[in-house]
Amino acid sequence: MGFVKIVKNTAYFKRYQVKFRRRKEAKTDYYARKRLIIQDKNKYQTPKYRFVVRFTNKDVVCQIFAADLTHDICVAAAYSHELARYGIKFGLTNYAAAYATGLLLARRVNAKFKLNYEGNTDVNGEDYNVEADENGPAPFKALLDVGLARTTTGARVFGALKGATDGGLNVPHNERRFPGSSRDEDSKEWAYDPAVHRKYIFGGHVGDYMDKLKKENPDTYKRQFSRWLAAGVDSSKKLEALYKAGHAAIRKDPTKKRDPKERGHFKISDKPKDPKKTFVKKHFQRTKISVQQRKNRSKQRLAAKGKKTVDNPVVFCNPH
Repeated sequence: MGFVKIVKNTAYFKRYQVKFRRRKEAKTDYYARKRLIIQDKNKYQTPKYRFVVRFTNKDVVCQIFAADLTHDICVAAAYSHELARYGIKFGLTNYAAAYATGLLLARRVNAKFKLNYEGNTDVNGEDYNVEADENGPAPFKALLDVGLARTTTGARVFGALKGATDGGLNVPHNERRFPGSSRDEDSKEWAYDPAVHRKYIFGGHVGDYMDKLKKENPDTYKRQFSRWLAAGVDSSKKLEALYKAGHAAIRKDPTKKRDPKERGHFKISDKPKDPKKTFVKKHFQRTKISVQQRKNRSKQRLAAKGKKTVDNPVVFCNPH
């Protein structure tokens, strides 16, 4: 038998350091987080804001966070399930929904801080960076935080980034990871096609898949896109009109209140919620009672057990 080197020996286990809980849960990349939040000491506790983008099975989450000494502070947030208020009720996790959610967050941040930056109103797929106003406040700056997601070309996180920049936020980036970007193998130079990116922003890739599935398997097409077909959306043109109307509604009122019938977990009730019947969190803390009330309560408990009680119990005390 040849020589076998033991890699994980005693010295290895002595020096092994357990990873942080959120890193083991694949939630936080602490190596990247340190570089996103650390700030120069001469900035006097001025935070570095992060544009956080996360995806669940049913939702797109876009938030602006600032790191404090002990915790993170959420400045603003937008979710793709809120897009139903603006007419976008289906496909809430695709690239177009990510763009609309980023746009919604950007408009909310500008409204909150009263920043007069409209962003890019002509969405043609071209890369856009907001320009600072010399006579007014600077645009809100935030750094993209993708967590542990894969930053491949055309990923949905960059759709949310594009929506935030078009909405008027200053998020440092370039167009290399947008859909339509490619690198020539010979010259090693990057090329960008804005038309491809525009197609993704308005759900054109979903429309192509709908047309393909309609020809190949009509039954699967009707089952998979049943909610779209019920709303009359069955082509790329109608999809583009749907998202255009949604973008316009977001710009008009980014802080639109939800419908009274809207509930959590994507549910809608038949009747609006009664404002009089509000949930009040009850603190399970006993109200103060007198000594006589305590004695009566003890007598009742003893009587319920069939034991005799004494009206005037003798209390023995230590004379010393």
